[in-house]
Amino acid sequence: MAPDLDAFDHVHVYVQDRAAAERWYAAVLGFERTKALEAWAVNGGPLTLQNAGGTIHIALFERPRQACRSTVALRVDAAGFHAWRRHLAEVPALAVTLEDHDLSLSLYLHDPDGNPYEITTYDAAAARAGLV
Repeated sequence: MAPDLDAFDHVHVYVQDRAAAERWYAAVLGFERTKALEAWAVNGGPLTLQNAGGTIHIALFERPRQACRSTVALRVDAAGFHAWRRHLAEVPALAVTLEDHDLSLSLYLHDPDGNPYEITTYDAAAARAGLV
C-alpha cells in the first residue's frame, strides 16, 4: 500500500509570455506570486502563483504553446460557484461554458495560452436552484 500524501502541491502550466500570464491569473483567478518561491523564477524555472489562502499553487513555465493539455479543476461550494459565475461574466472576451454533470456543475474556461480550467461544485442541487 502506498504511503499517504499530505496535499496536492502544484500544477505546471506552460505559457508563452509569463508576465502577461501573471497579469491574467491575477485579474481572472485572483492568484498572486508566491513570495517564498520567487527565486526559482530564473533561467527557465517556474514562477509560482497562489490563491489568497495559499491552498492552490500553479507553476508558470515560459515555453512554446503545447497541444496536449490537462484540465485543472478547482472546487467551490454552491455560493462560490455563483460568485465565480458572476465574476467570470465580467471578464471581457472570456468564453465560459456551463456544464451540468448531474452530480456536479462546472464552469469551463481557458487562459490566453489555451490552458483549460474548470470551476466545479458537488453542491449541485443548491447551485442548480440558483441558476435562474
